[in-house]
Amino acid sequence: MKIKILGLILFLVITGQFATAAVADDRLRIYTVNYPLQYFAQRIAGEHAEVVFPASPAIDPAFWTPDVDTVGAYQDADLILLNGANYAKWINKVSLPRRRLVNTSTGFAENYIDAGSGAEHSHGSGAAHAHAGVAFTTWLDLRQAVRQADAIRLAIIKKRPQLKAAVDKNFAMLESDLLALDAELESIVSGNQNQALLASHPVYQYLSRRYDVNLHSVVWEPDEYPDQSQWKTLENLAQTHDVKWMLWEGEPATESVENLKQMGIGSIVFDPCANAPAQGDFLSVMKNNLAELKSAF
Repeated sequence: MKIKILGLILFLVITGQFATAAVADDRLRIYTVNYPLQYFAQRIAGEHAEVVFPASPAIDPAFWTPDVDTVGAYQDADLILLNGANYAKWINKVSLPRRRLVNTSTGFAENYIDAGSGAEHSHGSGAAHAHAGVAFTTWLDLRQAVRQADAIRLAIIKKRPQLKAAVDKNFAMLESDLLALDAELESIVSGNQNQALLASHPVYQYLSRRYDVNLHSVVWEPDEYPDQSQWKTLENLAQTHDVKWMLWEGEPATESVENLKQMGIGSIVFDPCANAPAQGDFLSVMKNNLAELKSAF
């Protein structure tokens, strides 16, 4: 009798381990081309997926190129989430499985913004590039972010129809969070529609359009002190548009902040959050952005 009981216990343990392994193996493996898509996908899929964004936090993912091994990891993924709007140009130079590609902004592609032609520059040690063609930080219009998240929801359900109820529930909570941010941002800006702002980089086009922000961009890096020609360009803009605040993608150099202050221009950090933050997540970064923006409005 004892032998039979021990045998039954051993059987249950072994089958339990196999069941656990089967659940783990059934998780979707999702790769993304930026952090916002990773955040959206993980919120929506929850425990049912491993969502990977492999770029280094020190690199702008819009202009990042993965190495051969990382491209191979993308190719092996169950889903590859793209931002669209000509974001992550490397995807046009490699072979990726078409049936696993999800362009999350296809639904509003007719509303892409033409970024025009920009001056070539580099971010730190990154390769030289220009912000030309199509504006690509689509998620800074938070209603567009909701549509990108919905495209992810549909793609996950297509891959795992049995997860529809859980995925829909998770998406509804994410949608609620994003729309709350959208409403708050709209409320902040509506308090002073005439307020003109400078931007340190031409990445806020969708923010400007959605929330009717009077915004004018230069091409500065937060960690680099601008040269004389850059200061002259800014001075001309400041005189023409009577700006009092400047948006920075990241924490600006102290010397830049002090010089701007002498010109009567304050500094605000509004992080587009294309990379995973050192602390917090997409939602907390956006809440910090809104808190900063209140200073100007």
